[in-house]
Amino acid sequence: MSNNMHQPLSLLERWIQENNELVNKVKFAFTSLFQQQEGGGGGGGGDAMSRDQSQNQTHLRWCSSEFHKLLRKIQGIPPLADHTQLELTVVYNACMCSTAQSQFSEAELLLTQATERVLQMTGDDPLAPDPPVFWRTVLKSVGNTALNPSVLYLLCLQWAIWLSTCQLKTIQECQDELFSEFDMLSTGVWDEVSSEPKGKSSDIPQLVMDPRRLIELLQICTLIAQGAERLSEGRSSEALSGLQSASSLPAPRTLIAYTHLLSGSCLAHMTRPQMALQCYRKALETDSRCVCALYQSMLIYRQLGNTQAEIQALRLLHSTLMLPSATEPALAGTHLLSLSSLLRSQSLSSLLSVPSALSVLHNLALKCVLHGRVSEGVEYYLDLLAALHSEDQHGLHAEGPPLPKLPELYLQAGAALLMARRPADCMALCDEVITTTLELLPEKMVLEEPEKTCEAETRALSGEGEDRMGMLLWVGAAYLLQGHCHTHLRDWKQAVTHYTRCFNLLVKVHFKKRDFPPQIPSADMVGKQGTDLCVLQRLKGLSLAGRGISFTQTDRLREALRDLQLSMQACPECVGAGLWCGEVLWRLGRRREAATCWEKTWSVTPQSSVESLSVYLQEPQSGPLLDSTELRRRIQELGPTLTA
Repeated sequence: MSNNMHQPLSLLERWIQENNELVNKVKFAFTSLFQQQEGGGGGGGGDAMSRDQSQNQTHLRWCSSEFHKLLRKIQGIPPLADHTQLELTVVYNACMCSTAQSQFSEAELLLTQATERVLQMTGDDPLAPDPPVFWRTVLKSVGNTALNPSVLYLLCLQWAIWLSTCQLKTIQECQDELFSEFDMLSTGVWDEVSSEPKGKSSDIPQLVMDPRRLIELLQICTLIAQGAERLSEGRSSEALSGLQSASSLPAPRTLIAYTHLLSGSCLAHMTRPQMALQCYRKALETDSRCVCALYQSMLIYRQLGNTQAEIQALRLLHSTLMLPSATEPALAGTHLLSLSSLLRSQSLSSLLSVPSALSVLHNLALKCVLHGRVSEGVEYYLDLLAALHSEDQHGLHAEGPPLPKLPELYLQAGAALLMARRPADCMALCDEVITTTLELLPEKMVLEEPEKTCEAETRALSGEGEDRMGMLLWVGAAYLLQGHCHTHLRDWKQAVTHYTRCFNLLVKVHFKKRDFPPQIPSADMVGKQGTDLCVLQRLKGLSLAGRGISFTQTDRLREALRDLQLSMQACPECVGAGLWCGEVLWRLGRRREAATCWEKTWSVTPQSSVESLSVYLQEPQSGPLLDSTELRRRIQELGPTLTA
């Protein structure tokens, strides 16, 4: 018995032992990482987790190198039937390590060499350049032999490589065969393999990843990637069908959540928003970390005009994004291949992208301010500014629309503070914008007509000129807000001073048409020349209106009338200017003109929605306001005189 125990191992047994030791090392390393992820990293935080992952990648590279060395030993002798199953197992393990490191060309080369050796053994012709045809030849050559499962394992890896390199057309060409072959492997052949006596496990070459788990992963990932591709091509109903069938497959909850999420996106494209919301809810119930489902729900609420639900979704999305960044969930039994490595298509990435936490916070602040929840909006703006000034800019570099520049955020926050009756805080933020920007402004600025007439959002300047124009508008807006603050405080002299500073700054800007000298812009140019000119005209209109209203409070009616009429010319949308212009005319005894002015003001259709205007370009809701009901009563009393 003792002698038998110490018999030297055969070459085959030594190679099996070496393979199994390497497999155990790989599994141990990745099981440890998985347990740390599940347990929250053992208190080491994100840096510790990153170090662990880095160490595992180093360990994986070493194991990969050792598998390659072992493979060279095995392939150093002519292919023997006894050794082939071991050889294919080592190829599988080496390829899996290479694929896990995204070394796809290296993995494919190994697969090609291994399958060509199989064809040598079976005596079949290895020449078939087309991948699907080549694999069909290999599968046919091994038929019902003992090598069939091992070759199918390699085909699994080929499938993973096609998926990771976004070769969806190639997968489509042989998808029926892939799915049917692997169904057979999972239900039939695998049962035979797994029924081997446990005592002989040391004699069986082990695999670094259970092929059955890999097949399940590949099937659902393929359906998800195909669904995303079809959705991006506008084939929503076709994509929906595949995704709904995928949602019932055995798979990790992260992937099932993706199927519900994409199903929701299909339904949204098919104009079925309520059903889309149900799918997004299912995605979140399946995996609470599926933040994209929250984001897509918010977009649906926005589309439906349900502002309160949109704000609620934004709040929840922000708080979720601010949680300690959860690394991609590791999948028990499939640690080597991450989801991100199998789901790399651009179509899917765009569907899964969400804005940064700070971008969401900015949206939340703005929505609250624009929809009557001003005190909440102010707090969100202050949180946003604090986050931008702190070292912890969590999620700042995530995908999605960039945040407005800091002066723009200061102005938005300032406008919100003024709405919340906090003029001193508003003035402090405006001072910050003015002191950091004023010295950089030119004495005069010329906006030049673009080479081609372009759409409304085209900016007339580029590069440095565009930046200087932006700065000029920011400083103008800061003076405007300070004028509003003094109006709120009923300090009419200071209000006039700040509105005048705003206006004097804006008249430095001239507009130059081709072949004409520069001129001061007018309201009729706004629609043609883009955002900068629109903001410029609105700031002019609001500053003149503010100054005119301030003049009325000190009975300087002639100056007030001049400014209010100029305001209406610069920005016909300014309701306040029209109403106060009528009020001044009324006080001057020109009542018929006053009534006409009021009625004309009420009949003007706004060109811009409240949502499309920056919050600091809204007309002020504080300071002296006129009651439209009272003005309409005056007109009614004046009725017989008007018709005279």
